[in-house]
Amino acid sequence: MSFQPITPLGGLPGWNFLRRTQANQRAAFDRSPELQRRISHFKAVIASVKTPQDLTRDREALMVALGAFGLDADLNKGFFIRKVLSEGVTNPRSFANRLADKHYANFSRAFGFGDPGGPLTAKSGFANKIIEAYRTRQFEIAVGKSDPSLRLALGFRREISGIAAQSGNGNTKWYRILGSPPLRKVIEEALHLPKSFASLKLERQISTLKDRIFGLYGSSSVDVFSKAGNVEKMIRLFLVARDLSGHSTRHDPSSAALTILSDKSSSNGSDPMAAIFSALY
Repeated sequence: MSFQPITPLGGLPGWNFLRRTQANQRAAFDRSPELQRRISHFKAVIASVKTPQDLTRDREALMVALGAFGLDADLNKGFFIRKVLSEGVTNPRSFANRLADKHYANFSRAFGFGDPGGPLTAKSGFANKIIEAYRTRQFEIAVGKSDPSLRLALGFRREISGIAAQSGNGNTKWYRILGSPPLRKVIEEALHLPKSFASLKLERQISTLKDRIFGLYGSSSVDVFSKAGNVEKMIRLFLVARDLSGHSTRHDPSSAALTILSDKSSSNGSDPMAAIFSALY
């Protein structure tokens, strides 16, 4: 039986609990038999995978490959995946580069099938890198089964710092953020942007985001997210916004009290659950 991550609370209390217990929960999740079986298979076969066709013919290996990039839903789209991989990303007009969701370009770039250097599947460290990404995303998916908001928070923390660390001039990094549906969702909700925001021209969207980010951090650069404290601030704004809007999957009248207790307990290093029970009794 697979280990299901425990998230007894939603919102900020749930996030604080998850942060504190994540290392132990992740270790237990990584030992899940089904996860171990897929990883073992991927590790055994990936070096011999030389073409997109080889990968899409091996369903077990493809599950790990797609899952490492958050593309699990595309498991049965063989032709689509082969096109993404075979054209690579060197040509700006390649199929992967033309897709709005940049996870496809990252996927194609990582495997290298359609690029001048050829497939990277036999390269030292390749398998371990993909496997670690797969484990991480599968844990996030498992958390999302009980609380989708916490899954989004985990994904934001993982992905935003990576974009901040990448090279890029001007608005390049903002385009990457807007090209990632989960990142876009977290930022839009955290900043209380209306649903109509996505229909604006990209330049107007970026201008608005830069203004809002400057108001929060004193800088309009995506580089502000290279600091863990700034990432945490955005996540907390997102979770509070969800709770206030009623989008939280665990929204209830006591959530505000739980949030206050959790914030106080995390500031002095005590257990938020203990703080809750101590307040009740």
